[in-house]
Amino acid sequence: MLKVKIAVLGPCQSGKTTISNFLADATESSSGEYRPTQGVRIVENEVCNLGGGKRAEVELWDCSGDQRFEQCWPAISHELHGVILVFNPDQPGHDRELDVFYRHFVSDLLRDSQCLVLCHQKSDKAARCHPSSLLAKCPTANVNIDDDAEGLRSEFRSFVQGLANKVSARREQDEQLIVGGVNRQDGVGVRGN
Repeated sequence: MLKVKIAVLGPCQSGKTTISNFLADATESSSGEYRPTQGVRIVENEVCNLGGGKRAEVELWDCSGDQRFEQCWPAISHELHGVILVFNPDQPGHDRELDVFYRHFVSDLLRDSQCLVLCHQKSDKAARCHPSSLLAKCPTANVNIDDDAEGLRSEFRSFVQGLANKVSARREQDEQLIVGGVNRQDGVGVRGN
């Protein structure tokens, strides 16, 4: 089974934990009051039906939106396969705050196709999703868990499928390099040219 690591990033109070819990089928008792994530929390889920009988074990790294945890970013970035950027269009400045996360986690480490931007609409009167022009090439979706939970699951499954294909292709490429790039001389592996 493939393992896929996805960081869920965005400004404070954008809905990252709500979305992470939903996608991982995790439930936490909540009093309804906002409790910010301290650093990072990891939730896991198995995603099936990725085509060709593939399944993926997905680690969702639900990261604090508080910039004071920026020192954790190198650990979060390690062996990262994808990023979900979450923002709330009802919160002024959220779209601009995404640029900081994009610059560090996507433009420096990944491709735009490895980033999914979720415009987390908490009300039916929310504005349409308009992230900054920096994110224009990233897949973007308007989501509202209460009104269209299956739409969010579908977006997520499609995103994970794309990441799983990249992970699988990279694994096969690495295996070919190992098999094709090692010459046997006296029983010791020597790197060939």
